[in-house]
Amino acid sequence: MTRVSSFTVGPVAENCHFLHAEGSTECVVVDPGDEFETLNSGLNDLGLTCSAILLTHTHFDHTGAVTPLARHSGAEVWCPEIEREVLANIMDFVPWPGFGPFESYEADHLLSGGETLELAGLKIDVVHTPGHSPGHMTFVLDEGETLIAGDVLFQGSVGRTDLPGGDGPTLIQSIASLMDT
Repeated sequence: MTRVSSFTVGPVAENCHFLHAEGSTECVVVDPGDEFETLNSGLNDLGLTCSAILLTHTHFDHTGAVTPLARHSGAEVWCPEIEREVLANIMDFVPWPGFGPFESYEADHLLSGGETLELAGLKIDVVHTPGHSPGHMTFVLDEGETLIAGDVLFQGSVGRTDLPGGDGPTLIQSIASLMDT
């Protein structure tokens, strides 16, 4: 069973998740949005080491700590393929003044959906769930018992679609697809 530790970071309260197999000290960090020091302290406090970084999508609030975390840990980064340019030029895609600065990153691996990753002792199915962003990915573990949905789903709501690349009907189709699976 996957263990999940979550941290809310950054000025827009983004959720970052540490995923690790029971009894393992290796973890996958999903969406390190900001506050590298907070995330690194969390890893240390939990006795975990970051062995991979997965991105559900590349909005700045989900990627702000990617570069410092990758540099510090040596972990490789998996990014939605059609959003790689955003990660590689992050400040060009920050929609409002006053956020950042964030460091860009060239993704080590690109995801298109349909992949099964084996990272840190975990089997992670990658599902393309566009709507909040064009390349948004959802990560499914434990044969569907654990779902890391990024900004497709919120508690009591769904992800916003008013940011560049957002599309309401597509988001609803993605959610329906997740429910069917």
